[in-house]
Amino acid sequence: MRIPGPEPRADGGVGAVTAAGGLHHYQLRLHAEYGPVVRFQLPGSETAVSVADPVLLEATAHVDKRPERLFEFLAPLCEAGNLQVLDAEEHAPWRRLLLSVLAGRPSHERHFARFTELTSALADRWAERSVREPGEPVALQKDLTALTLRMICQFALGGDVPDSDRVIAAFEDVLTEYLGRLYQAPVPGTQEERAERAEDALAHLRATVDGVIAAHGSGSRADTSDLIGALVEAGQSPARIRDTVMVTLLAAHHTTGVAVSWTLYLLGQHPEVAERVADELDRVLGDRPAPDYADLRELTCLDMALKESMRLYPPGPYGARETTEALALGDYEIPAGATVFYPFWAVHMNPDHWPEPERFRPERFSPAEVAKRPKLAYVPFGIGPRSCEGAALAMVEAELVLAVMLKRFRFRPVPGHEVRPVERFVLWAADDIHMTLHPRGTQGGTTR
Repeated sequence: MRIPGPEPRADGGVGAVTAAGGLHHYQLRLHAEYGPVVRFQLPGSETAVSVADPVLLEATAHVDKRPERLFEFLAPLCEAGNLQVLDAEEHAPWRRLLLSVLAGRPSHERHFARFTELTSALADRWAERSVREPGEPVALQKDLTALTLRMICQFALGGDVPDSDRVIAAFEDVLTEYLGRLYQAPVPGTQEERAERAEDALAHLRATVDGVIAAHGSGSRADTSDLIGALVEAGQSPARIRDTVMVTLLAAHHTTGVAVSWTLYLLGQHPEVAERVADELDRVLGDRPAPDYADLRELTCLDMALKESMRLYPPGPYGARETTEALALGDYEIPAGATVFYPFWAVHMNPDHWPEPERFRPERFSPAEVAKRPKLAYVPFGIGPRSCEGAALAMVEAELVLAVMLKRFRFRPVPGHEVRPVERFVLWAADDIHMTLHPRGTQGGTTR
């Protein structure tokens, strides 16, 4: 059976993607019009099939190859080969190493106190600002991505980086330039100016990472959460060590900071849900301003709110694989060499599994509701052997940050400020997310 989809365009699909505002919006339109499986044109791929049905997705979960052209925009970050498209034989041991560092509960607990210090320091700065400039909004994504960059540096590298704002801006310059080339999207400035800006930004990133690696030193590795030490022990080359650090910094700080930002935005839009989360924090934490690691298990309302936020605004809005042989997908057959596109946002908005999908309803993630859905109806961290190695760490970081901030503040939207999601490697907000903070008062020994 022929897979449905739009008629081919002479521009290879670039115009359709651009007109929709990016691939994530384009996928929502495609699946709304053509159903759960759609054939479409994708820059960098001759044959692309998007799958928004979680049951059909299971038939693709074993595929362990990424389409090289679709991930070319990350190649500038890597000198020893693009880590996003390593072949399966090389990728598997590299993935196991990352999981050993990023996914272990003992290492999460080991860094939890430092994570709490960093988060509390930002909360203190916000509190001071609310007193000094009452009613002045904060830019959530700017501040929170800077925080989560510091957290991942602490976890994986054993320290902070100087001038984190400049590091974040450099990542944005590199990604904006290379994403613009891939999708022929308009980017401010001449071609020469953009290329020079991206080159300067990349040089700054590499120099920063080299400095962190040099400061790390050598010697035996006693800490299982020491990423650089693990890479050295595994015999990785200096270039591969730097590449891994660069990609880890990029992926970990963008996704976690953005996820927390969207959650606070949604809670600000739904104060009744925010009050339930705050009441839970008061019950679990009492007078303490921050949770212990063990407390996270008891913060079920907070956990459900975070997951529902990542359903509505998945930090990474899509993924892709390349078939190495023909693949049966329900009534359809996908040929070898095709790009299988995972539109996470469209999967999360599938009304067959998410009634009234546009609504923010954290109770969707109660155990009883989760049991009713297919396993892959919710895929914020991807699926299969190329899923996110840092998923467990990201959830710990995000829940900690949310707990600290929601224990101390109420977040309210700024009247007239439009929050518009756009595609910037992660699902960013076009003009950040500006919200006002209102410290919670003290009544009867607990914050209210």
